[in-house]
Amino acid sequence: MQTWQKAAIITLITLAIGGIYLFTVFEHRRNPGVNPNATSAPAETMDDVAPVRMMFMTSFDDAVKLQGTSVWMKNGYSMPYYPYQGGRINFAKSAGVLPSAQRLDIKKIIKAEPPADVDDGIDHGARQVFAVFTLPGNADLYATVIGVIESGQEQYFCDILFYYDDPHGIYDFWPKNIWAAIDAHQVLPGMSELETQMSIGHNQHTEGSSKGNRTITYDQAGKQWTVTFVNNKATSIQSK
Repeated sequence: MQTWQKAAIITLITLAIGGIYLFTVFEHRRNPGVNPNATSAPAETMDDVAPVRMMFMTSFDDAVKLQGTSVWMKNGYSMPYYPYQGGRINFAKSAGVLPSAQRLDIKKIIKAEPPADVDDGIDHGARQVFAVFTLPGNADLYATVIGVIESGQEQYFCDILFYYDDPHGIYDFWPKNIWAAIDAHQVLPGMSELETQMSIGHNQHTEGSSKGNRTITYDQAGKQWTVTFVNNKATSIQSK
């Protein structure tokens, strides 16, 4: 065999090996198979993808856009509210705390300076921003804090405090008996953490960090609920 023939054979073998390698790499990337070290992300639920709107407010002008609209309490049983009479907030007479999923019909947005001894759940700053609203079936005016202004800086908490759409529509796939319990601010076996929070509020103490598999104690305006969740379903419910 001549030298040039030997060289050609070696070249063909090298090209064949390279081709097999490239084909193997391509197939692996196209269909990598199971990686024993990989961790799968939790599957998304319908709750996770429900259309919850945000407004990302940064100024008083942004907050004023709420005037003439309705919002629903997301952060239930945590925010106090006060009578609004004669163009002033009566901080001396709290009307209580706003329940979960409560509808507020916002009439105007104002700035006010609460007394130093009033704890309304948000840092006082130089001034606070309040939503003045009515409740369904009641013409009386009330006010609750939604933001703070300090040294020219403004901070608003509306996206934490409120749903901008009726949660009955946002979570319209929840069963009727679950919504009946939520509207009555009760807890049923099998309710998820979000359904329970929607019912009895956001004022809670958690034992355990694994969402859906832990025990949570809720303070529902003085009533204590202790609920244990397994696989994101309430399995033990105690109240006092």
